[in-house]
Amino acid sequence: MSKVRRAIISVSDKNGIVDFAKALSSLGTEIISTGGTYKLLKENGVPAKEVSDITGFPEMLDGRVKTLHPKVHAGILARRDLPEHMDAISRMGIEPIDMVVINLYPFKQTVLKGSSFEDIVENIDIGGPSMIRAAAKNWKSVAVVTSPDQYGPILEQLRNGGELSEELLGRLMAEAFVVTSEYDAMIASRMYPHFCSGFPGSFPIPLEKVEDLRYGENPNQSAAFYKDPFTPGTTVAKSEQLHGKQLSYNNILDLDKALDICMDFEKPTAVVMKHTNPCGLASADTIYDAFVTAYNVDPLSAFGCVICLNRNCDVETAKEISQHFVEAVICPDYDEGAAEIMEAKKNIRLLRTNSPICPSAKYREFKMKKVQGGMLVQTDEDVIIDPANLKVVTNRAPTQTEIDALLFAWKLAKHVTSNAVVYVRGEHAVGIGAGQMSRVDSAKIASMKANEPTKGCVMASDAFFPFRDGVDEAAAAGVTAIIQPGGSIRDQEVIDAANEHGMAMVFTGCRVFRH
Repeated sequence: MSKVRRAIISVSDKNGIVDFAKALSSLGTEIISTGGTYKLLKENGVPAKEVSDITGFPEMLDGRVKTLHPKVHAGILARRDLPEHMDAISRMGIEPIDMVVINLYPFKQTVLKGSSFEDIVENIDIGGPSMIRAAAKNWKSVAVVTSPDQYGPILEQLRNGGELSEELLGRLMAEAFVVTSEYDAMIASRMYPHFCSGFPGSFPIPLEKVEDLRYGENPNQSAAFYKDPFTPGTTVAKSEQLHGKQLSYNNILDLDKALDICMDFEKPTAVVMKHTNPCGLASADTIYDAFVTAYNVDPLSAFGCVICLNRNCDVETAKEISQHFVEAVICPDYDEGAAEIMEAKKNIRLLRTNSPICPSAKYREFKMKKVQGGMLVQTDEDVIIDPANLKVVTNRAPTQTEIDALLFAWKLAKHVTSNAVVYVRGEHAVGIGAGQMSRVDSAKIASMKANEPTKGCVMASDAFFPFRDGVDEAAAAGVTAIIQPGGSIRDQEVIDAANEHGMAMVFTGCRVFRH
């Protein structure tokens, strides 16, 4: 690329733009600008021309039309290596534009501050994306600058050699299309649900990088963390890290799962998470009692766990947590002195959501899983069970105490990797059997994992029992009542087994697999 003789500058984010424009001008670049950017440059002594002076056409329609003109776009799009292009713009009195410095109307910020739908629509940029795309298409001849972070490397090359390398121009082009694709995805993600329902023909995902991670699931894998800027409610992505080294890929997964579970409960509740499965869950009258009970469900598995508390972490709970090896803690906030107690352990990560962790703080959004060459997308439908709609299928109906425990167990089972079988007493887990290929093995593991007697517990299963063996295993563990979806061709065999053991069994009519 030859010297940058002319540049058009029109930015919403004006961070660093005055210094950048001054530097370009000192290198002999003619500056063309628009609106607020032009005014800012002139106020700071940067020589600049208004776009309307170049096009001979005034801004109109409240600024909707200002750069959509052949003298702008032909100047950007003309290929310098094609004589016919250069002759064409010369005949029309159009001069080439060698650099486009653009960032877009603040659509995201307008949405996030709760503006009206009309204001949101007005903040859909038209001319900016058009110029970015035009410059990116002609990338070998035109530098397309879309972020203040790019100003430094550009000036370094211009000062050192007078021109920009093809390598840098290529990077600028690629980054420009990321900018426009994210911008369009943000717009589509707001407009589609406003006017349409169901799944769109193409699935736009507006994601912003939070940070590069040290590695992925394993040290040989690279990874990064992204967030959807429009997701409301309480999330890990919006939480504040107060202490500890950078979160790992696996930390984030476990924190997200733990937070998801905790938001199902109103009472003080603690979740102990390991490898995307809960190894402890309890509700109690205090967050301290909830944590101690949850941790003791499976203290062996809890080594190196992630913890979520749906209440502020108090000093007493902090002291108890600090007795264990814990990877991370997330909660709404920390009482005075609580964080300092745990910060004595340099490797623990402490996060606060600065917002409630409760059912009303949970936002239901599409759930996605990447598969080779594609993506699976599904709704995130919560399965809320009305006790009045439980179908009693055994001779004995569950007692009220059993019903309360069964509903708690159901909330737990829907968060455990399938095949999931959980044993519960009152409002705490006793044994959790996760991720087995056969349901009876999950029942056996739930018994094996139990750190207290299972006699008198209730059981929840995330899907139906294909055979009676799972019920027989539960009976051997002393389980008195079972909640499950039902729907097997052998339901009657399973019901008969429950009756033989004097158990109560209820059907929910829906399953809660987590693959």
